[in-house]
Amino acid sequence: MNQELLTRLFRAIEGDYTSPLFKVAYTIIEEEKKKGHEKLAERLNSILSNKKNRAEGNAPSLRLVKDSVYKVPVDRRYKLPLAKHIEHDYLRHEMVLSDEVEKKITRIENEYLGRERLAHHGLKPRRKILFYGSSGCGKTMAAERIAWDLGLPFYKVRFDSIISSYLGESASNLQSLFESLRDFPCVLLLDEFDIIGKQRNVSSNEVGEVHRIVNVLLGLLEEYDGEGILVATTNLESSLDKALFRRFDDIIEFQKPTELEIEKLLKISFSALKLSKEIDLKKYAKKMTGHSYAIIVKIANDAAKKSIISLRPEISKDDIETAFLENVDLAK
Repeated sequence: MNQELLTRLFRAIEGDYTSPLFKVAYTIIEEEKKKGHEKLAERLNSILSNKKNRAEGNAPSLRLVKDSVYKVPVDRRYKLPLAKHIEHDYLRHEMVLSDEVEKKITRIENEYLGRERLAHHGLKPRRKILFYGSSGCGKTMAAERIAWDLGLPFYKVRFDSIISSYLGESASNLQSLFESLRDFPCVLLLDEFDIIGKQRNVSSNEVGEVHRIVNVLLGLLEEYDGEGILVATTNLESSLDKALFRRFDDIIEFQKPTELEIEKLLKISFSALKLSKEIDLKKYAKKMTGHSYAIIVKIANDAAKKSIISLRPEISKDDIETAFLENVDLAK
């Protein structure tokens, strides 16, 4: 069975870990080990172990927090919400990541699930995370995936509400948002983090306000010990104030996909459709190397739509070639 489908299947398993379903799952893991699929077996076993721990009470059993529990604060002047809630069902969580990034994301999730055991030994889980890398390589989606896997509500900071032209209000809005989340377990995404975390520059005309915002941000990150997870993302890590990096518990780079990862992504994207026999996905994966995950998915989706609209029973070589040429021009 396809590795991605197996992973999805194992994530969907629920119920008593002593049930026949779990026994079958462990049998599958042993079979994968015999086939030499050690990494897949390790990943599947980790999924089952997390579920078993929650069932036994060794780790907290998380449930979705209803939206009514938390009221998003608003800015003082225009009463605009400082963050946007995205419903659990709309979170994107099926994604292809490099093995290295996958392990780091899983580590964040496992530490959060085992936070009570860590606290017993005077340790804390990673709660302040910085994702950086090229645009379209999965940073925002990875934050959504963490919220999905942990069953936590997901909020995205609205910088259009946070940033104010009035002196001191931007910093005040930031403080208000962080304080409101202190006792509320959720994933808070600070997308395009460089908007408020850019390097302080003494030659800038707006030096006073920039210094104020960054100084407040440094303090908020330093002192944050809330119930949730903060995820900041940026495509411009070099523009961030250097002092911010020390405030994060983990810093993860998202790189463009390798040839193997592109092939895997194409297989998943085309899994529900029939491909022409003349299409060699390995060849196209090599051709698409250097492009982001987002561009590759768009190429696959555009090719699929062209085939469906044309009422053809399968995706043709021409469909992929046309979609590739159009999107390569778009990515330049």
